[in-house]
Amino acid sequence: MTEVFINSGLQLVLLLLVAPLLSGTIKTLKARLQTRRGPGILQSYRDIFKLLRKGMVIPETASWIFSAAPYMVFGTATLVGLMIPMTTTHAPLSLFGGVLAVVYLLALGRFFLALGGLDTGSSFGGLGSSREMTISAIAEPAMMLAIFTVALGANSTNLSEMAKIAVTQSWRFLAPSQMLAFAALFIVLIAETGRLPVDNPATHLELTMIHEAMVLEYSGPYLALIEWGASIKQLVLMTLLVNTFFPFGLSSAWTVQAVGLGLVFYLAKLLLLACLIVLVETSNAKLRLFRVPELLMVAFILGALALISTFLF
Repeated sequence: MTEVFINSGLQLVLLLLVAPLLSGTIKTLKARLQTRRGPGILQSYRDIFKLLRKGMVIPETASWIFSAAPYMVFGTATLVGLMIPMTTTHAPLSLFGGVLAVVYLLALGRFFLALGGLDTGSSFGGLGSSREMTISAIAEPAMMLAIFTVALGANSTNLSEMAKIAVTQSWRFLAPSQMLAFAALFIVLIAETGRLPVDNPATHLELTMIHEAMVLEYSGPYLALIEWGASIKQLVLMTLLVNTFFPFGLSSAWTVQAVGLGLVFYLAKLLLLACLIVLVETSNAKLRLFRVPELLMVAFILGALALISTFLF
């Protein structure tokens, strides 16, 4: 029992601290690749702390949904993070860490954020919420197909069991099903985190913004929780991608040496995936909004092909 509490506490601290650091690292790498100075790696921490100290302006038309949305976004992203193995194959909430629970919890946070954008009656909030729901309607099935491809090989939808089986198996990334599932989940990662070419996280142009349109009415601690929850969600999806297809460094043993080695491998894999995201963002322009579903349909088709090829090969 003590080991469970220690594991839960360590993973929670890792989740809360690494998420803003990862966001800052991506911003810094992107700026360096574009020959700009850009913000520092720790800028995300400064932004969150600054917002937590500020006051809030709450619209008069807002109901309890407006106030509940930030807590739901932050809470669901944190719960999902505790269901996914990070440094070892043991996840603190592994009993509840099924694939469907992960997808539905992320969908619950998105649902409340969309309701929060609609709750104030702002035209920008309604615009962003409708766009977010349009994207999620295709992104979520593609994510489930990609993960189910790996789950079939492990004969389990529990993420901890999937990690244990993946560690004992040989190198399988060159298998057609694994490559297709990886490509599908990577496209979903780009869409779910609101990055180019789907969305631009640094824009406030009403013609193109999706995530920013839903949070325009938020300020102070509420905005801090939303931004922190978004960075945690990004970390969760990246963790799901690297530890599902590249389980190197994960160990079933719970020792200081195993956890330390797993942490080093985990951070290295996140850094490599962050570099890949930066390359994709820098080399692609923002897609027109009506072209975004076409990109997500590519992810859905890749996920479906990955699942079919699992049975064929």
